[in-house]
Amino acid sequence: MKFDTVIFDMDGTLLNTLDDITDSINEALKECGYPARDREEVKSFVGNGGRRLVFLALPEGAGECEIEDCLARFRSRYAINMRRKTRPYEGITGLLSELKRLKIKTAVVSNKFEPSLKELCSDIFPSLISVVIGDSDGTRRKPAPDSVLKAIKELGSQKERTVYVGDSDTDVETAKNAGIVCVGAAWGFRGRGVLEDKGADYIIDAPEELLGIPGFIK
Repeated sequence: MKFDTVIFDMDGTLLNTLDDITDSINEALKECGYPARDREEVKSFVGNGGRRLVFLALPEGAGECEIEDCLARFRSRYAINMRRKTRPYEGITGLLSELKRLKIKTAVVSNKFEPSLKELCSDIFPSLISVVIGDSDGTRRKPAPDSVLKAIKELGSQKERTVYVGDSDTDVETAKNAGIVCVGAAWGFRGRGVLEDKGADYIIDAPEELLGIPGFIK
């Protein structure tokens, strides 16, 4: 069976978004009167959606109203900041271009706010990604498989012909829950050790290694 579909995570996989996320959450925290978080703390908070990020960044014991207020501020600040420091990881644009040349279908599935996700994909990877699914009402976030299965359906693909590429424990769990092959991106926010511990099917150290995995057309 040949793979003809690749679904990517976004933060820590396609794009290094950490600095813009850190700046945005700290601006929101400051507006709410709370202390800032450092870059490494924020990196450990990312991956399970904006609301979870805000919950972890706030001091322990913050109530629902505080979470919702800070979340709204974070979304507002991130909409302004998200293109300032964010860049594709080295080799990503070349990989996406090669996948397109090979007629391999591509999608992005992320717990990132869907409007921000779609804007980043459109601006940074124009015409290179066919389906983009982010955090929105009505779809359970990763590691639930819903968004991945939705992407496979929209692409007209099959699970057996699909791989999921991500950098985190959440991504490995998502792929397993969806019943598809998981490729761990060791260059991302979590590192090789987490991907090994979670049981990724393959782990790659650079984007160009993806097409060397058994099952891809050479």
